[in-house]
Formats: sequence, structure tokens, C-alpha cells
Amino acid sequence: MTLFEYVRPDDVTGAVDLVSADPGAAYLAGGTTQLDLLLKDGVIRSNRLVDIGRLPLRGITRDGDTLRVGALTTMDALAAEPVVAQRVPFVREALLAGASPQLRNMATIGGNLLQRTRCRYFRDSAVAACNKRVPGSGCAAVTGVARMHAILGASERCIALHASDLCVPLVALDVRVHLRGTDGERSVPLTEFYLPAGESPEIETVLRHGELITRVELPLLAPGTRSGYLKVRDRASYEFALTSAAAALVVDDGVITYARLALGGVGTVPWRARAAEAVLTGAPANVETFRAAAEAEIRDPFTVPGTEFKVELAKRTIVRVLRTVAGARP
Repeated sequence: MTLFEYVRPDDVTGAVDLVSADPGAAYLAGGTTQLDLLLKDGVIRSNRLVDIGRLPLRGITRDGDTLRVGALTTMDALAAEPVVAQRVPFVREALLAGASPQLRNMATIGGNLLQRTRCRYFRDSAVAACNKRVPGSGCAAVTGVARMHAILGASERCIALHASDLCVPLVALDVRVHLRGTDGERSVPLTEFYLPAGESPEIETVLRHGELITRVELPLLAPGTRSGYLKVRDRASYEFALTSAAAALVVDDGVITYARLALGGVGTVPWRARAAEAVLTGAPANVETFRAAAEAEIRDPFTVPGTEFKVELAKRTIVRVLRTVAGARP
């Protein structure tokens, strides 16, 4: 039996103080991942859960060309926001592809950013070798059965995949994450929020213990920008991505003048495809350009038996989403 203290603070300051003061404390919001890992799988340990579900961190407001989204806003609420469908439709597409309606009604935006890996070895407490769960123990996925694992940002220390759909278009948009800690507030670009596995796979973000995500600032695409999200998976119903891609393009007289691209299903973090963006910007919007962009981005992948197929699949996913968004012919 897992025993823990349950606390429901009245304000953000109280919540931050409660978690910051206790190394074994953790926040609880929608609970769609946290409760699984704590109560069902026994993978994480918390002696105190601080329920932030009733704190005033919900809602969506617009300030010019920026949306301010409270951390406790649900996935369903953000997907239903009209300006999201109008100005950043690939965000809505990723939200709808990312979970069942029941989960979208509970899962929060802040929680989605912080969801833990779906690696089968991380989630099985009977597996001893997991550097993310037990630093220095090894990585069972490297020598075991691997399929839903990363090929970019991966190494022999960890090939665990960041599985969020939503984070893929968010990193393409340069979303900023606002954090509240005992020392005050700070904001971090989402592209710098996640840390590569490196030598310390157990450290996944720049969050300090006790810091709380309070909101994200989501830039809107300029009018006339086309965007799209493509998710490739084993089945059409609720399933995690084998590969995915979010793209936003402005094409002027057949030439790409603005390009944003990010990948999911392939990286240890939500993967901003900057090498591909460099190839796309200023180039003709055709299949040859798209293929060159894919080749530029998917280079030097780290594969193990079972993940090699993702190299070609990721390239094809990039080409397909770019063709669709640009309206290019085969």
C-alpha cells in the first residue's frame, strides 16, 4: 500500500511553499499520469501530494497576438477556444490527436508539458536497469524490445521518448513557460525547458523542486500562415505516435518565406527541427526541398534493434506534412 499525505492549499504561494519545503512532495493537478505512476505502477514515490486543482490557474486570455493559457486549463478547453482553431490550427489538431475525450476533459496543459515517458521499462518497477528511474543502473531498452523509443537526442544511457502530442506544435511556436517558485517568478522558452538525456536522464526539465508552472504564453501565427499536425501511429484510435510532425509555413509566389517545424515520436524531448527550417526558408515549396529538409534533420540518429524503421518513417512524415501544409503536388 502506498501511503502519502494529501494537502489542498488555498493559494499559489501556499502550494509552492508546501512542496518546496519537502523533498518528497509533489503537485497533483489532473492526475492522469501522476496517479498511475504513484498508485498503480509504484514507479515514483511521494510522501505528500499537494492538490492544486482548485487554484486560480485556469482560463485563456488574449493579449494582441499572444494567448495566455493558465496551467490548469484542460486540453479540451484549449481545443475549444475559437482563436486556436483560427490562428494556430495545428495546436488544436495535436490536442485532439493526443488523448481520448475523457482524458482531454481532465488533463491539464501544465500536466501535459510535464508528462513522464511512456517507456515500458521506466514504468515497470520490476525492471532494475533504468537510468531515468534509478540513476546509474543502465538502460534496459537499449538491449531489450524497443519500438516506442527515441532516435534523436538518445544515447546508450537512455532512449526514452517524450510522448506529448501538444508539445510538438508548442515548441515550433516558441511558447514560453511561466514558473513560480519561492524566489519569485521566471519564464523559460519551451525549447529550453526540456533537458537532453545526457549524463543525467533522471533530470528532465529545468524546473527546480517546488517550482510550479502557472501559465504558458502561446504566440499566434500571422494571418495567412498555414499549419498542420500529422501523427503516424499503429492504429487510428487513441494511441501514441510512432512519428509526428507539426509544420507552419508562409509561401509567397512559390517560395517559403517562413518555416517552423517540430517533431514528435522520435526525440527524448519535443524536437524543434531547426536544421530542416534552415533548408526550407527561402527555398521553393516543392517536394525536392521537403526531402532535403528531412535529410538535414534526421542525421546521425541513435538506433537500436526495433527503432531503425523510425529513421525513414520520420523523413517521410516530414515530407508529407510539408506537402500538405504547402499544398504542393507530388
